Amino acid sequence: MKFKKFFLPILFFFVLTISNAQEEDIFGISNKAKNPKSESSIGNFTRNVMEMFSLEISGGGAYHQTKMPFYTEIPSLYPFYQVKNFENQLELKDEIPLDMKGNNWAYPVNVGLRINLFNTITIGGGYGREWGSISPLEGGDHQFTFEGSSYQVSKLYGTVGLILWDARKRAKFLKWQYRSYASANLYMQSELRQRVKQNYPWRFILEGEYGQMDLQESFDPRIALVDEPYYGFGLRIEREFSEYAKLFIKGGAEFRNFTFAASDYTEFQNMDQTVYALQVGMAMTLPGTKRCKIQGCGVVMKHMHNGIEYRGSSIFLFQNRKVGQRY
Repeated sequence: MKFKKFFLPILFFFVLTISNAQEEDIFGISNKAKNPKSESSIGNFTRNVMEMFSLEISGGGAYHQTKMPFYTEIPSLYPFYQVKNFENQLELKDEIPLDMKGNNWAYPVNVGLRINLFNTITIGGGYGREWGSISPLEGGDHQFTFEGSSYQVSKLYGTVGLILWDARKRAKFLKWQYRSYASANLYMQSELRQRVKQNYPWRFILEGEYGQMDLQESFDPRIALVDEPYYGFGLRIEREFSEYAKLFIKGGAEFRNFTFAASDYTEFQNMDQTVYALQVGMAMTLPGTKRCKIQGCGVVMKHMHNGIEYRGSSIFLFQNRKVGQRY
């Protein structure tokens, strides 16, 4: 009897010591905020930086509108024709300046790199290609025709985004909603904690774009891009499938400028193009945590081996999955 009284406290103290030494991680699952991802400090720093970057690819469709405020004293220098009211030909000077307009479709593809800073802003850049067609411009009874109808442009661009809404901002909003309930109201406080802990995969980003374009294939040899950067803005909606994989849709507008030269290159007409694009893409965050390859380890969550953090699941799955998420 005396042996049991002496042995049980020692056994309890021994188990408690082991649990504390493993930081409540007796099943190989770590709850530490910052786990080392490499054996060396340089490797750990590099892997933490890697997780800030995402690679992405997107494509979609775009509708563009082109405008030309046409004015000249010598219409014969341009492919400018009166296509209506042939019986009542008017002098061009009576109708100018003419607002010439046209529209058609284009198909952009972009590849980029993006960095997330403090879940507040995003900074990125990339390379894009666009294949499109352009129709003759029309204004009044007149038409402005081009030698061809298809074009191809490439672009190098940078982006800056402001995160308007995500899981963290939702959690803050929920706490604000429940601010009137006392801390002693256990039912409402429990409801708040459950809603905050829910997986919220959506993110809304207001994004600006700024870059330089290059005309690879032109619809007319007298067309030239204005030597000025283009700019645009849009709304990006992301849906996370894991910590590393997300699908996004982005809609917005871009503004570009062209010039069209007269046949003798003595004067130019300005052309303004507005492109309304809708794109769908996939973004992959570079995984800083290595995949566990230890034989016999079946842990599917992030866990530790010899003080180093490993992941037990594909980058397309949440690493520390909750109730209702895919197992």
